[in-house]
Amino acid sequence: MHKAYQSTLPSSNRLLKKKWDDKYFDEHRILVRDARPSIDTRPPRTYMHLHMKLKKLQLQEERTATIERDNRILLEKMSNTMRTTGQIDNRNYYEARSLNQEKRRRELLRVSKENGTMAKRIVDRKPILARENWQRSSQQNNVYLNNIAKYEVNWYERKSASAQKQHKDEEEEEENSKAQEPAEKSKSQEPVGKSKSQEKGDKSKSKEQTDKSKSKEAADSPPAEEKKGLGNLVKSTPTISTKGENDKKK
Repeated sequence: MHKAYQSTLPSSNRLLKKKWDDKYFDEHRILVRDARPSIDTRPPRTYMHLHMKLKKLQLQEERTATIERDNRILLEKMSNTMRTTGQIDNRNYYEARSLNQEKRRRELLRVSKENGTMAKRIVDRKPILARENWQRSSQQNNVYLNNIAKYEVNWYERKSASAQKQHKDEEEEEENSKAQEPAEKSKSQEPVGKSKSQEKGDKSKSKEQTDKSKSKEAADSPPAEEKKGLGNLVKSTPTISTKGENDKKK
């Protein structure tokens, strides 16, 4: 009895219940076996062009080919020099010639010819718009404008010019008045009495003037009175020199 199938759920027939449970379990195992994971844990794919760089290999092969070619040429030259006495091949008899020189020359001639014809057409072309007609129409429009205008032409410029002129006149009057004020003040502030040195200088100047007037009168007087005048002059001359020297010393 203990070896009989014990179902988890009650059933009327244990054999059928066992058969059905086995079938469900097999289906479950198949589903578990074929189930795919939600997270991809497989290793990444390997790409051929990342591991084997064909372009790099091609460049290396080309470089090795050029090196081998150069080495072969150099070896041939060395063998040639060893077999023979050797020659110098540094002469260059090549003459530089341009393959498209004639074409460029023809193109230049064509372009220069077209430019010449275009310049000639531009120079020979007569103007369509007349400048004189524009000037006459402008003058006529100005006449009409003056006829219908309320104020004169450029009245604001004249007004500004007159205002500027008036302003300049006022500034000049102010400057003149300012220049006259210090002169008047200096006159009013002059001292009434003179110093002793000024008085002495004035006296010496007056004496010199009197002596000069006397000498002139003596020169103009008749010959009878010349002796008296000469005596006066002789007496007066030393006084003049001494007074002048005294003034210089002071």
